[in-house]
Amino acid sequence: NSLEDWLAPYLVGVNSAKSLKQVNIAEALLAYLAWPLNQEIEQWLPTHFQLPTGSQKKIVYQPGHEPMLSVRMQEVFGEQSSPTVALGKKTVVLELLSPAQRPLQRTSNLASFWSGAYLEVKKEMKGRYPKHVWPDDPA
Repeated sequence: NSLEDWLAPYLVGVNSAKSLKQVNIAEALLAYLAWPLNQEIEQWLPTHFQLPTGSQKKIVYQPGHEPMLSVRMQEVFGEQSSPTVALGKKTVVLELLSPAQRPLQRTSNLASFWSGAYLEVKKEMKGRYPKHVWPDDPA
């Protein structure tokens, strides 16, 4: 297969540098690869993480930064440790958000957060969001 064969469908309607930036090159490359290789990439670098609530959140990968997952704090209640990628070799940084989707804390060690800083965050959030559940032991 040539470059034109696999990339052309992703370039339909591209007529400027701005529209070229909107092309999802990663998606095009994954579509080009064989299914077994796609599966292996997904095992190493999953695009999403399934939360205890059942919903899935996108893992953000940026060059020079740790993989990150932004999630409302309540959605990780019940989770004892931080998620990992690269078959457990790389910890995902959790950006824990308030019920209003505002950043509260970033951690790559969820167990330590639950046993430490969470107690202060819980006090503040209980006052600000009294209708939400703030368990004593969220893990």
